Amino acid sequence: MGGFIELVNAALNPIIEMGAPVMMFLILTLLAKAFGVPWGKALEGGIKLAIALTGTGLIIGILTGAFSESLQAFVNHTGITLTIIDVGWAPLATITWGSPYTLFFLLVMLIVNIVMIFMKKTNTLDVDVFDIWHLSITGLLIMWYAEKNALPTPVALLIATIAVVLVGILKLINSDLMKPTFDDLLGTKTSPMTSTHMNYMMNPLILLLDRLCDRFFPALDKYDFDAAKLNQKIGFWGSKFAIGCMLGFVIGIMGDPRLTQESMKGWFALGFTAGACLELFSLIGSWFIAAVEPLSQGITDFANKKMGGRLFNIGLDWPFIAGRAEVWACANILAPIMLVEAVLLAKVGNGILPLAGIIAMGMTPALLVVTRGRLLRMILFGSLLLPLFLLSGTMIAPFATELAKNVGAFPKGAPVNAMITHSTLEGPMEKILGYMIGDATTGQLAAVLNLLIFLVLYLGLFAWYRKQMILRNQEYTKQEQ
Repeated sequence: MGGFIELVNAALNPIIEMGAPVMMFLILTLLAKAFGVPWGKALEGGIKLAIALTGTGLIIGILTGAFSESLQAFVNHTGITLTIIDVGWAPLATITWGSPYTLFFLLVMLIVNIVMIFMKKTNTLDVDVFDIWHLSITGLLIMWYAEKNALPTPVALLIATIAVVLVGILKLINSDLMKPTFDDLLGTKTSPMTSTHMNYMMNPLILLLDRLCDRFFPALDKYDFDAAKLNQKIGFWGSKFAIGCMLGFVIGIMGDPRLTQESMKGWFALGFTAGACLELFSLIGSWFIAAVEPLSQGITDFANKKMGGRLFNIGLDWPFIAGRAEVWACANILAPIMLVEAVLLAKVGNGILPLAGIIAMGMTPALLVVTRGRLLRMILFGSLLLPLFLLSGTMIAPFATELAKNVGAFPKGAPVNAMITHSTLEGPMEKILGYMIGDATTGQLAAVLNLLIFLVLYLGLFAWYRKQMILRNQEYTKQEQ
C-alpha cells in the first residue's frame, strides 16, 4: 500500500504543486471533454474556472492583508499576547498536500462518489478535488495521534480512512440537500451548481441555532434587512461598495484611532479597499457560473442519452455564491468580534491571534445558506460559533506544526519553537472528531466513551438537519408549483 501511494504521488505531485487554479483547470477541462464537450468549449470552461479561483485568492489576500495590518496595530496598542501563529488557509493546504496520504484520501473519495452516484445515494459529482485537503486534515490528525499511541501505520490509516469516508459521505448528502437553497440564493432554477466544501458542514449546528432563534427571539427579524433590497430602497448606501467602505473604515479606526492626517489616510484607504473587494467578489461569483456551463451541458446530454434524463449536480468550491453581499458584510463585522473573543478566551484555552484567517470564510457561506441571507442572524450565530473555530484551531496547532516541519513547509522567519495553525479552518466539528478518535486510540475507557457520545451527537444532529432541509426543499417545490 505504501509503495502504491508513493508511486501515485510521484506521478501527480507536479500537478498538485502548481496549485488549485491549474489543477482545477485541468480537471474541469478533461472532465468536460470526457462528457463529450468540444475541446474549445471545454478549455473555455477550464480557463474561466482557473481565473475565478485566482481572482478569489487574490481578493481574499488583499482583504486579509489590509485587515491584518490594522488589527495587528490594534493588538500592539492593547498589549495582547497570543502565541500561536495564524498562517491562514494557503500554508495549511500546502502542508496537507505535502503528505503522501492526502492523494490516497482523494482516490478513496472519488470511488465513494462514483459508487454513491450509481447507487442513487447522491446526484452530486464532486469536482472540487483540490479541497480534499480540508477532509484530509481530519484523517491526518487521526493518524498523527494513533501513531503517537503506538498503533501500526496500516491500522492508523484504516481508522483514518473510515473517518474520512464517513464525513465525505455526509458532505455529498449535504450538497444535495443545499441545492434548492443555492438556486434560491442565486435566483436561478437552471444552474447545476452546489458545493461539497467543508465549510458547509457547519450547517447542522447553525440550523440548530436558527431554530432556537425562531423559538425564543422571533422578533429579531423585524430589525433585519436584506442587502439587495436595501440597495434598491436607498441606492448607493446599501451597495457592496458602501457596506465595505463603512466596515473597513471602522476597522481602520480600531488600528489607529489618532486624529492625524496619516491616520485618516489609512482609514479611507482601508475603507476603499474593503468596498472594492466586496464589489469585485460579486463579479467573480458570476465567473464560476459561466465556467461550469460547458460541463453542465455535457453532463445533461450524457444523462439524457445514457441515464434516462437523470439530473446531476456539480459540486464546486464555495465562491460561486460570493456575489451575495451578506457573505462579506458578515465577514467584515465578525473580524473585529473574533479578535475580541480571542482575547477574552485567552485564559480558557485559546492561543491564537486571528490575523491571516480573520476573514471567516470557514463559516460565513454556511451562515448565508442556513439563514438565507438574514444578516442579523448571520452575525449573531457567527459570533456564537467563532470560539469553536478558535478552540479547534488551537487544538490542532501541535499537529499542524509538526506536519509542516516534516514536509519542509514551516514558515520561514517564524521562531523555531513557535506553533502554527489557521484560526478559521473549515470543519471545526470534524477536527474535534479527529482529535477524539485519535485520543480514543489510547484504549482508555473514558476516551472511548467520549468519542461514542460525540459521534452520537454529531450524527444525530446531522440526521435532524437532513430532515429539516428535506422539509425546506419540499416548500421550494410547492412554491414552484
